Amino acid sequence: MTDHFTLTLAHIRARIDAAAQLASRDPATVGLLAVSKTFPAEDIRSFYAVGQRAFGENYVQEFTDKVAALADLADLEWHFIGPLQRNKTRSVAASAHWVHAIDRLIIAERLSQQRPNQLPRLNVCIQVNVSGEASKSGVAPEETLELARQVVALPNLNLRGLMCIPEPTRDEAALTAQFEQLRQLQDQLNEQGYALDTLSMGMSSDLEVAVAHGATLVRIGTALFGARPNKMTA
Repeated sequence: MTDHFTLTLAHIRARIDAAAQLASRDPATVGLLAVSKTFPAEDIRSFYAVGQRAFGENYVQEFTDKVAALADLADLEWHFIGPLQRNKTRSVAASAHWVHAIDRLIIAERLSQQRPNQLPRLNVCIQVNVSGEASKSGVAPEETLELARQVVALPNLNLRGLMCIPEPTRDEAALTAQFEQLRQLQDQLNEQGYALDTLSMGMSSDLEVAVAHGATLVRIGTALFGARPNKMTA
């Protein structure tokens, strides 16, 4: 079974490396986040055993349960990547290393307030709705600067970058436009002194396009863990 996890992880890393090289980028500048939502803690343990350290979860209760089940893996890095309700931030603030889906100030404020004092500041990304879909979470592109200004002032958060979930399409031109919009927003923020270093974008089906347009962290679920029945793949 270890061979399966080794080969699967190696295949995804090879895709990332090839995409980076094609874009004249150093493959080391593109990180891999294994999206483990809906899969058992033992699968995380198996990928950990073959070298993967960063894992992403979408649902608060599942996240909390897995953190407890895998507490013996001291250097495991937890990323919460799903939407957060204001009454469910406490356990995420206490256990996550990263939160990718900051889309309104109240969520950022609660995470900052509830972050235990003995822990480092929580790394966060602002989620931007680059597709304009009403069903998608995320701040509107034109409101990103104001939210960034508010988030960076919070004492227990470390604003690291931007995140997006593009529309589910195979149209490379449409994906390119959305990924490029996120990269340009990051450039605009950095020109104003924010020093953001993270673009969380790209999933199993579109990681090559995302890497070509600046992704520094790709969120891969299906290509690592397999299909999730009746759920949108990551």
